[in-house]
Amino acid sequence: MDTAFFILSKLIGLALQVETWLVIGMVVSLVAGRFARPRLERWSGRATLAALLAVGIFPIGEVVLRPLEAEFPPRAAPEQIDGIVVLGGVEDQRATAAWGEPQLNEAAERLTAAVALAIAHPEARLVFSGGSGRLRNTVLGQPDIPSVAVDFFVSLGIAPDRITWEDQSRNTAENARFSFEAVAPASGETWVLVTSAFHMDRALTSFEAAGWGDIVPHPVDYRTGSFSDGIGWNLAGNLEVLNIAIKEWVGRLAYRLTGR
Repeated sequence: MDTAFFILSKLIGLALQVETWLVIGMVVSLVAGRFARPRLERWSGRATLAALLAVGIFPIGEVVLRPLEAEFPPRAAPEQIDGIVVLGGVEDQRATAAWGEPQLNEAAERLTAAVALAIAHPEARLVFSGGSGRLRNTVLGQPDIPSVAVDFFVSLGIAPDRITWEDQSRNTAENARFSFEAVAPASGETWVLVTSAFHMDRALTSFEAAGWGDIVPHPVDYRTGSFSDGIGWNLAGNLEVLNIAIKEWVGRLAYRLTGR
């Protein structure tokens, strides 16, 4: 059931990506032109171009993403911390495998924030939760995953015996469940959850459902800013943020409907 949910979520995610619909609009224009449907060709071409320009110039994704981030503004960590869980999705596994050096992506603040907490609380355990979330690996088999996060932690002075790497999870629900099984947090312990602010609500819901209790949110990796400052041509960046926003809103709904 978990694998079926994972595969279905990935396929729906591909279908919801903005660039998928831009390509569909282009294909409709080409097909309409081929079969002499000039009105459809003009309508589809204009709509696709308008959408492309709007997304490329205006930070529309930030408008959609900001309410998710606003739910979890930056906050101070608790004075006493027994453990830190940081969610994956920060590694560039392909580049790491190709070059033999840990490579991080835009969510790298999850790791830097976790290290800062671990240094400030040397008694706390540190859990990195993240396997491969790629659809092809679920279908074709899981490859060896580079230990990017663990290598990063150790390089900054975190003792290896403090670190637990949960490398089987493919999504947030599995992050929560497999991490709980890996470390078995005791009643009364204070654990902190580190993930992107826009993802925190869904993550907290999953961790509480998995039995973590009152795990403390530590949001990082904010992606939004002033709307006016974001106006300008930035198609790739705006597409990425808009896709993240769509994925997170749909994911939040799906997780709540399925109790994950």
